[in-house]
Amino acid sequence: MVNKHSITAKAHPNIAFIKYWGNQDNSLRLPSNGSISMNLANLNTVTTAAISQGSDHDSLELNGIQQSGPVLVRVQQYMDQFRNIFIKHEHLDIKSTNDFPISAGIASSASAFAALSTAAANIYDLDLTQNEISALARLGSGSACRSIPTGFTEWKTGNTHEDSYAVSIAPENHWNLWDCIAVIQSSPKDVSSTQGHNLANSSPLQYARIKDAARRLDICRNAILNKDFETLAEIIELDSNMMHAVMMTSKPTILYWQPTSIAIMQEVRQMRKNGIAAAYTLDAGSNVHVICNGNDIQKIEDLLVGIAGVNKIIKSPVGSGASVVSLT
Repeated sequence: MVNKHSITAKAHPNIAFIKYWGNQDNSLRLPSNGSISMNLANLNTVTTAAISQGSDHDSLELNGIQQSGPVLVRVQQYMDQFRNIFIKHEHLDIKSTNDFPISAGIASSASAFAALSTAAANIYDLDLTQNEISALARLGSGSACRSIPTGFTEWKTGNTHEDSYAVSIAPENHWNLWDCIAVIQSSPKDVSSTQGHNLANSSPLQYARIKDAARRLDICRNAILNKDFETLAEIIELDSNMMHAVMMTSKPTILYWQPTSIAIMQEVRQMRKNGIAAAYTLDAGSNVHVICNGNDIQKIEDLLVGIAGVNKIIKSPVGSGASVVSLT
């Protein structure tokens, strides 16, 4: 066994094409339906974990600031689950940095828990498969399981902790797609994704969304494998609209869309009419992800920056999975 003082891991957030919204089991974050996503290469979470010397609790430094309150509690609860599974007792000192806005609908929790689970598995000397690490990441944030494998990934719903994980359906170099994110809001959103998942079943539309999920998954998966952008555009916009319809009809109502969000969606539809390969999708937030062909990225950015309310553009091609980047 190598004597490791700390492990640093890196992971990328992902943008869901077929969305995860609602759980069949909240404690294990077993999803109500499967989902498909794309990792984002240019957005990074880097997390270093070290065994805490003589401490009876985990510590967390996020973007240079020592954390307390709900953020720290969430990480400590996750690490307690992690340790209980593998009968580990040592607590961790965790330092994590993001180079993109957090809690703003850009899947910061996905990359955060993907990086943390990868670092923790290695600092505890666990010999785990990628599927096992993906399942562990899911316990921290459901969509984090999709940031573990590479490229385009699919999360299988499963019925137990062990069989609910994500797998790669195509590598990052399979298709030159980019995500051009129109950032409207960088500050944390009012309603967290965790709160939203818990409200999903209060919507009368959630049952229909789940019942149709297998069909949408098949269409999306085949569109990716066949590099069929027209089909991909139609299905990811439909799926995004369906998820937000569930949010809008939950009790209480969740409304992430802003006027600028709608303006961008309308502009993207006009782009396609003008022959530009572009499609919109929104996660739990107001920021709009415009999925496009890499050859059109500059043209799309130029159109988006002209829309009132767009604060900045973040661009990224398809990314790899989570990995260990240093061992000291």
